Amino acid sequence: MSEPESGRMTEEPGRTPEPGIKPRAGRKPRVGSTQGRDDAPPEAIVAIPLRHPWRNVVAVLLVLGLAVFVLDAAQRSDYGWPDVGKYIFDRRISQAAWVTLWLTIYAMIGAIVLGLLLAIMRLSPNPVLKSVAWLYIWIFRGTPVYVQLVFWGIVSLIYPVFTLGIPFTEPWVTIPNEVFTNLFITAVIGLALNEAAYMSEIVRAGLLSVDPGQEEASTALAMSWGQTMRYVVVPQAMKIIIPPTGNEVISMLKTTSLVAAIPLSIDLYGVSRGISAVTFTPVPLLIVASLWYLLFTSILMVGQHFIEKRFSRGTGRIRAGKEPATPGPAETAVPGTTAAPIGTDFGGKG
Repeated sequence: MSEPESGRMTEEPGRTPEPGIKPRAGRKPRVGSTQGRDDAPPEAIVAIPLRHPWRNVVAVLLVLGLAVFVLDAAQRSDYGWPDVGKYIFDRRISQAAWVTLWLTIYAMIGAIVLGLLLAIMRLSPNPVLKSVAWLYIWIFRGTPVYVQLVFWGIVSLIYPVFTLGIPFTEPWVTIPNEVFTNLFITAVIGLALNEAAYMSEIVRAGLLSVDPGQEEASTALAMSWGQTMRYVVVPQAMKIIIPPTGNEVISMLKTTSLVAAIPLSIDLYGVSRGISAVTFTPVPLLIVASLWYLLFTSILMVGQHFIEKRFSRGTGRIRAGKEPATPGPAETAVPGTTAAPIGTDFGGKG
């Protein structure tokens, strides 16, 4: 064995040098050696928080800008704050607000039912049903809702009567067109038909988000299609369907202001505009209508929050401020005794 190799072999930490070999004098132990590591206390880590000066500057500027706008609007007479307080609880305004709310409810019910039917048609293996549903969605999503409402407003002029029979012959049945002469019903139909195109895509996305293995497992358990949809597919799809549906309800509430294209003037915006045309105070009445819209949308947003919270149970999300329980130390089995299984079944699988 050469002399350098014998010198390296004697310098291993924790090893007694062999007889006849002298270790090198004055050599310090390695930095990564384990000598003295167990006895020395760990050094505390000094964490320096990251500073965000521009974030604070932007926040201050936004607060100052908002304060300046509020102070200026409170002192500006063009807003007509006395008229806002006069008409905010006017009976005509409150009745129009209820009309707007019922328009939203009826239109969304029709849109959800029709959207569910269209989603099933889109997922159908039948090419005819799939093509018809795609054509419907293409038309109603590709044209403005205001144009559609104008069209539904003049349907009673285009089709004064509905006939049933063989073309180019005498009709068997003739029914007067009394449906589209009712402007409220016409507004509900027009809004529902437009919204159904969007709801169908939302429902279809929710149904497609469920793993196909869920349906196969339900079929293996001898569950019918209805039971599978009710107990397996729909509860899981609701986590995807509920959030955008809540947004569509809020959007529908605001879209009701377009029913003036039919023309229907008993909704919130229509009545506010009618009063402002008589009193020559358009700005205060616009503020009144906006406050009522904000009230309804705020209530809908709170309801949407609790509904999303209800359907998101079991997703494994940890609430902010609540830490998961720290598991305790494992129990040590006493010699001569049989330990209980960890899990809930007899197999001991936790």
